[in-house]
Amino acid sequence: MARTLRDAVTGGLLPEGTRLPGHRRLAEALGVSRNTLVDALAGLEAEGYLRVQGRSGTVVCVPAPLPVPEPDAADLPLSAWATRALAGGVDDTPGEYAVDFRVGQPVPELYPEAAWTAALARQAGRLGRRTGDGPVSDPLGPLETRRALSAYLNAARGARVTPDMVMLTGGTQSAMDALARVFLELGRVAAVEDPTYPGARAALAATGAAVVPVAVDAGGLQPQHLPPQATLLYLTPGCQYPTGVTLGAARRAELILWARRSNAFILEDDYAADLHHTGRPLPVMQGLAPDRVILLGSFSKSLAPATRSGFLVAPPPVLRVLARTRPLTDRAPGTLDALALADVLASGAYGRHLRRARQLLAHRQEVLLAALGEWLPGWQAWGAASGLHVYVRLPTGLTEPQAVQMAARRGVALSPVAPLSALGGAAAVLLAFAHLAPEDIRVGVRRLALTP
Repeated sequence: MARTLRDAVTGGLLPEGTRLPGHRRLAEALGVSRNTLVDALAGLEAEGYLRVQGRSGTVVCVPAPLPVPEPDAADLPLSAWATRALAGGVDDTPGEYAVDFRVGQPVPELYPEAAWTAALARQAGRLGRRTGDGPVSDPLGPLETRRALSAYLNAARGARVTPDMVMLTGGTQSAMDALARVFLELGRVAAVEDPTYPGARAALAATGAAVVPVAVDAGGLQPQHLPPQATLLYLTPGCQYPTGVTLGAARRAELILWARRSNAFILEDDYAADLHHTGRPLPVMQGLAPDRVILLGSFSKSLAPATRSGFLVAPPPVLRVLARTRPLTDRAPGTLDALALADVLASGAYGRHLRRARQLLAHRQEVLLAALGEWLPGWQAWGAASGLHVYVRLPTGLTEPQAVQMAARRGVALSPVAPLSALGGAAAVLLAFAHLAPEDIRVGVRRLALTP
């Protein structure tokens, strides 16, 4: 009742100075009792929306709006965690481009719409018939999905996983945040590849821990530069981000020995494993050392970002800690998406989808490498066996800012590598290709090759 009249005033239906009918007539018009109306009018009078003028009746007032000062970020009482988290972000360059090679673009062709929609429909129908609350309340996620994931990872990625080692997540970033909060704090040390995925570095640094960059070369991370006192090491051994190189067997063994000596955990981000398009990727490091390697994965690239279906695989003692701490920030993963994921994995639909996706990726990468070789032979492309982009070293004398600005003037967007590195290094850019049609790829490279 009071809300109806208040909305009428603030919405302009009852302008300033409008005289309301008598209580009896107004109560009849609104279909409420007189007592209800009197209580509502008294409340609105106290709020300043009405003014009683004796025998003259009740008149509408429009209270003067409170001043709304322009928000100033400097005035926000931010915590130390928020300040560190904001400092770790990497801003993108806005703008409209004829050809956009920047990383992070959605790839509609990689979304198996029919299979995913059918899986969602089947699981939605079953959800209401399930008995008990296990699938909904388990902080690790539905057991059905953890079983399907275990079977898939063991068969496809050479992992050593049981369902009690799996926790479903909203994606790799949420897994990184949970692990960083459990293992890191001010005074501890984490190590990351350099260059690296900025979201990982930011999640680790936000805890207050010192984050030590470790240089990457053509063979991946260089173990001899690892800090001995680190608690966590973030690693992308299957397809190093952003260079695309693969960490060889000797270095993998050396890193596992380091982790055991240091009582540290390796966070293995297997982000591009399902998107290999040349040969077959090496098995995951987790299969070599399930006691020291925590495997992180996500289906946001191979299915679609909207599914938010990720996972982590960790030793049971770590999982027990995560199961008890997760409810403080995230009660449980999305049950319906998790069950749909189990459906597409177990039915074979995901495998069929990947075979088609890999063919598409292989063709588009081949088109990009051929175009670079024809029109920009001075740009040294590293043709990774997996992933959605190509790492390209720039010719001597051309800096990253110059390349990005030159490309923008020609209607082409590139991703520079410098924001991903704390140590610096050779000038390079990233060219994402998966979201672009072959002809658009060729047009983009020709534009870059135009004589100034």
